[in-house]
Amino acid sequence: MITKIAPAVVVLGQNSVPVARQIISILPGATLYGLAGRTSGVDVSFTNFGDTLRELFAEGTPLIGICAAGILIRTIAPMLSDKKQEPPVLAVAEDGSAVVPLLGGLNGVNDLARRIAEALDVKPAITTTGDIRFRTALLSPPPGYHLANPDDAKKFISDLLAGAQVKLEGTAPWLSNSQLPIDPNGNLTIQVTERLVTSAPNRLVYHPATIAIAISDIVNIALIQQLLADAELASASVAGIFAPITLAVNPAIKAIANALKVPVRFFTSNQLENLTTQGYSPAQAIAINATGSSPLSSSSSHLEIAIAPTPIDPSTIGQAQGQLAIIGTGPGSPEWMSPEVKEILKSATDLVGYKTYINLIGSLADGKQLHESDNREEIARATMALDLAAEGRYVAVVSSGDPGIYAMAAAVFEVCDRYPKPEWESIDIHVAPGISAMQAAAAAIGAPLGHDFCAISLSDILKPWSIIEQRIARAAEADFAIAFYNPVSKERTWQLAAAQNILLQYRTPDTPVVLAKNLGRTGQMVKVIKLDQLTPDSADMRTVLLVGSSQTRTIQHSDGRISVYTPRRYTEQKI
Repeated sequence: MITKIAPAVVVLGQNSVPVARQIISILPGATLYGLAGRTSGVDVSFTNFGDTLRELFAEGTPLIGICAAGILIRTIAPMLSDKKQEPPVLAVAEDGSAVVPLLGGLNGVNDLARRIAEALDVKPAITTTGDIRFRTALLSPPPGYHLANPDDAKKFISDLLAGAQVKLEGTAPWLSNSQLPIDPNGNLTIQVTERLVTSAPNRLVYHPATIAIAISDIVNIALIQQLLADAELASASVAGIFAPITLAVNPAIKAIANALKVPVRFFTSNQLENLTTQGYSPAQAIAINATGSSPLSSSSSHLEIAIAPTPIDPSTIGQAQGQLAIIGTGPGSPEWMSPEVKEILKSATDLVGYKTYINLIGSLADGKQLHESDNREEIARATMALDLAAEGRYVAVVSSGDPGIYAMAAAVFEVCDRYPKPEWESIDIHVAPGISAMQAAAAAIGAPLGHDFCAISLSDILKPWSIIEQRIARAAEADFAIAFYNPVSKERTWQLAAAQNILLQYRTPDTPVVLAKNLGRTGQMVKVIKLDQLTPDSADMRTVLLVGSSQTRTIQHSDGRISVYTPRRYTEQKI
């Protein structure tokens, strides 16, 4: 079985990064891991090579180390126990001149080595005798086929190498260009079938992924398993679960797919209409659409099984459940982007957002469909993202900072609430948090938000100024530390001075104010001034302001540094 987990490409120095990027270009979803302090422009930085590799290996992640083979072998050796479970492990020379498969023969390491070697224009250092002599990997059939009895493969291949002949039962197109000694009277057998058969040392059984399970309403997994058993069909030949899009949000459909370890794909009512109007039940229509074949007889009106003439590629049938992730990349620095957000960006098919924010994610945007728009077009952007996800795409709506703080998460849910469409009901919507600008600003100077605080946007585009000034007054009166977003723009210069005047009614002139601009980006600036020194030219739209409460204190360090904090212990009078 060839693993379906995207590989990790691991480098120890900057010189290896170009070859790593060349390899990643042919391996969709692969992640580039680089040693911290020695590499830049990687997806994930690590500090401990051994721990990182062993953790990835334990998770079943294919490993491509651009380093000496010995380093990989010594690192992974203590974990070797079951070759059936070993993911592919390969060593690649720093200059790309050698590709050496080390582990994972049952999970497609030689095929992976061939792909990488072809991309690097070298010959892979494959040493598996069967692969070399017969020009095929019997232990790791291509996608769409499953070897049912790998325990019998060792003797089978040994007999082949000793001169035995093999007969072929069924269709195995990947063997057509092999150099196997095919003979209809051979005493060894390669059998390709969806049926349950008894394994034997002189027989390799491959189950093609040709079975479609069609469900029009939720059924029990036990019913599916019983139906397969009654028809004497192997569950390993099930290619996928196929269902109407209305079931996409039902967790039971995912539980069924997970139990059978197959993907689930969905059809819209329009895609089924042609067959249902001819008298087919919804389940029958789904089965025919998935396979092109009539379903087997079923005792359930909501469940059908059909067998396709060739292996099914579920990704080409129907659509996946649409996914919409609303992510926060943090203020700007890649180090502030969460691992969850990076994983979403790697998996997403489409990125929707303000161009400036999409640019912040760098190489993680490579290979994605980009849908850029003006920063003020939030409702239109949210609508477009929902429409794309409804088509079965994996859409990431990109915000800087945290997506739920003056960003796109609220816009998406507002569109769902005010302008609902039936097709959006099938979308899996997820919000992935990020470090907010006010958190980053506070951390850069100390702990000015260490006690009760609030956040107020000074932009009056989406709410009237009368509301803003009322909130400033009440927050100041309540003695909150206040984070001000969107303080000044080219069209708005007077609001900051107006806010200052309100604050001075409740705060002393020497109240600390933190000005934080371009956090995590080129030109970052963080400084502390007093409230009466605040002027409109102190800030812009890339600045967040933190105004202290009556308790907020400033520390002047001997080396010239300044720290600002608001103590957790509250006193009636400022100390």
